[in-house]
Amino acid sequence: MGAPDDSAAPELRGPLVTVLVTGPSMVPTLRHGDSVLVRTGGRAVRPGDVVVAVFRSRPDLLVVKRAVRPQDGGWWVRGDNDLVADDSRAYGVADVRGRVLVRYWPRPGRLRRRRI
Repeated sequence: MGAPDDSAAPELRGPLVTVLVTGPSMVPTLRHGDSVLVRTGGRAVRPGDVVVAVFRSRPDLLVVKRAVRPQDGGWWVRGDNDLVADDSRAYGVADVRGRVLVRYWPRPGRLRRRRI
């Protein structure tokens, strides 16, 4: 998810932000067209959390992925769909911008942290 921007990394403004998921990389947890609520502050990210992040090698792209492990001052992130490799396997370390709290549309529900 995200749109190219020639300037700096996309910013999430405010403590709670809505984000639209695009693409299949987080299936089955999230699907294309799901809307999620993201918290930009709060508790620290833990492995297994679903996060919104920006790859250091692709600062124009805001993504929704699962945090795997801290690495080089950022996070190694992966999608839940193993058939799609548009995550840290392709782009390296990402900087987390926020943690996904809930999916509010079209299938409201909390997202569970998953063991990695």
